[in-house]
Amino acid sequence: MPVTNVLDSTMFHEETGNGTPFVFLHGNPSSSHLWRKVLPAVDLPARLLAPDLIGMGRSGKPALPYRFADHARYLDAWIDRMGLDRVVLVGHDWGGALAFDWAARNPGRISGIAFFETMVRPMAWSELGDGPRARALAMRGPQGEALVLDQNAFVESAFTGGVLNPVNEEDLRAYLAPYPTRESRRPVLEWARSLPLDGEPAEVAERIAHYGTWLAGSQGVPKLLLTFDSSPTLLIGKEMTDWCAANIAALEIRHCGPAGHHAPEDRPRAIADAIGAWARRQALTGDRPR
Repeated sequence: MPVTNVLDSTMFHEETGNGTPFVFLHGNPSSSHLWRKVLPAVDLPARLLAPDLIGMGRSGKPALPYRFADHARYLDAWIDRMGLDRVVLVGHDWGGALAFDWAARNPGRISGIAFFETMVRPMAWSELGDGPRARALAMRGPQGEALVLDQNAFVESAFTGGVLNPVNEEDLRAYLAPYPTRESRRPVLEWARSLPLDGEPAEVAERIAHYGTWLAGSQGVPKLLLTFDSSPTLLIGKEMTDWCAANIAALEIRHCGPAGHHAPEDRPRAIADAIGAWARRQALTGDRPR
C-alpha cells in the first residue's frame, strides 16, 4: 500500500499488476476503496493503480481550498512522480472530470479513457430535476456546511442512497474513516459545491469547456462510456448518453446493467469486464500505433 511524497504532502494508492498503467480515479466523497472489487476482476496484463485524491482517503490533508485546480495540481505531480506515461485513465464522478482535464493538457501521454457517471459538459440549473436542484442549492448554502461538515451526512448518504445496494457496515466505516473532524470534510463540501451550473463556479466551467474541445477532437484516443440504469441518482442517462455519442470522438458505449451513481458498488464485475474487453479490442496493453 504505497504512500508517495507529492508536493508538500503525500498521496496513497492501491496497486497491482505490471505493464501499461491504468489509473482509476475516484470522485466525491469516495476513495480508492471504491475500486476494491473492480481491480481484482480486471483481466489484463497491466499495471492497475488507484490513488486517493489529495485530502481524501488515506492521502494527506494539506491546508488547501480543495478546488478543482488543487486536485489537478496534485494529481499531475503524482502521475509525474510515479513516472507514468501512455496512461489509460478510468474515471468516475469528479475522477472522470480530472481524467478528461489531464488528458486535454497532456495529449501526448494519454492512450485511452474509460469513464462513467461524470461531468462531460457544462450544465444549467434548468436541466436539473427537482431533487437534484434542491440538493445543489442546499450544498451551496449554509445547509451544506451543516450536512457535510457537522453531520457528515453526505458521505453516509452516498453509500446508502447513491447505490442500489447499500454497503455493509465495514465498508461504510472505511468510507467514513478519512473524515473524523469538521475540517477534514472540507474537500467533500468543496467538491459538492463545484458542479458548474450556468457557468458557476467559473474556473470549473472553463476547465470543462476546455476538455470538451479535446473530447470532441481527439479521434486518435479511444474512449469508453459505461452506462447504467434503474436508479434516479444517475448523472448519465439516455439523453446524456446520446449527447456523448454525438459529441465525443472515438467513443464506444457499453451498458453494464442496473446501478446507482456509485456504480462500482453495484456492478464491479460488469465494469471490470467491460474495461478489459475494450482495452483488448483497442490493443491498449500492447504496442498500439500512435
